Amino acid sequence: MNNMSMISILTKREFMSFFATPVAYVFIAIFLIMSGIMTFNLGGLYERGQADLLPFFNFHPWLYLFLVPAFAMRSWSEERRSGSIELLMTLPVTALQAMIAKFVAAWLVLGLALVFTFPLWLTINYLGDPDNGIIVAAYIGSWLMAGAFLAIGMCMSALSKSQVVAFILSVTISFLFVLSGTEAVIQAFQGGLPTAAIDVISSLSFLQHFDAIAKGVISANDVGYFLIVIVAWLYAGLVIIEDRKAQ
Repeated sequence: MNNMSMISILTKREFMSFFATPVAYVFIAIFLIMSGIMTFNLGGLYERGQADLLPFFNFHPWLYLFLVPAFAMRSWSEERRSGSIELLMTLPVTALQAMIAKFVAAWLVLGLALVFTFPLWLTINYLGDPDNGIIVAAYIGSWLMAGAFLAIGMCMSALSKSQVVAFILSVTISFLFVLSGTEAVIQAFQGGLPTAAIDVISSLSFLQHFDAIAKGVISANDVGYFLIVIVAWLYAGLVIIEDRKAQ
């Protein structure tokens, strides 16, 4: 069996496992409820009087900051705690195949949560005449950003047997990525670091790249950034898993 066939089988198994337990249902329900509260209550979607979904997408980085690490924390931690990771590694499955399958399955669940928000998009089209191209771009950017949060969460899950520790580490690291491009952080470093270093720190911000895509500009730079973050953190997680396997 070739690599792609094995990854496809594992991905299907992992995806179905999310719905064999309340994990996926709880995540999607909380995401939809919190999205609604933030969009209508905090974002004032109707009060703004504009036909767009900016109040909806503006809160996504902060929603993902806590929800995605909570969703990802059991991906490897549970396998290590229960000892099933040893059984997994005795099967004709490589750590790379398992990592890719776990990530893709979880990323599809995150994408499904976004799909369930489409009635909001339809509502905006009913109430006004939005730029649907910008909304499509924002959905793509949101899914890519969710993947970046997920990759960090899976890496931290591979690092610790404790789901709580994995969650705390994921939130902490993700928070740094979110904050790195904010005005407060940039001002804090001004005067102490050269401009080039500050630009590098700013360029690591999830907010900066997501905001650019959410404005309707899907550039290779922003898409590439999220893909690089995903690959880098999944690779780090793979190295950790391989190290544990060798012990």
